[in-house]
Amino acid sequence: MDDHNRGDNRHVYQCPIRWGDMDALGHVNNGRYVDYLQDARVDFLFRTAKELGADELETGLLVARHEVQYRRPLVHRPEPVLIALWISEIKAASFVVDYEIYDPDPHTTYVEARTRLVPFDFGANRLRRITPVERVALEKLVGS
Repeated sequence: MDDHNRGDNRHVYQCPIRWGDMDALGHVNNGRYVDYLQDARVDFLFRTAKELGADELETGLLVARHEVQYRRPLVHRPEPVLIALWISEIKAASFVVDYEIYDPDPHTTYVEARTRLVPFDFGANRLRRITPVERVALEKLVGS
């Protein structure tokens, strides 16, 4: 595992906070958090899918659902915020990524979120099932 992982199958992404992400009150705009989640998820999947032999997971996915729970406002600062993410559920034709956007010391959670992803065959223009190779790869990423 690289230094971005805690050892419990959580991938940790360092997300920069951009000045343009702020709302009129100086907090990160709630809508921007979904972009942060996407940045972390792409980093997670591009790093791990190829390493685990599940290349189709890099680009052949669609978001079926997002759930976002805002816990406290995040303000602009030069340091990145951390996003931990992990697989929490694997079904025949979908899986769920859970996230926590946080600062480690003292531990402060800004957002907890979930995304349901579905494999998609862009060549055939249809949903598809998770392959056995992808299932093995995803199971290695299950965390809590």
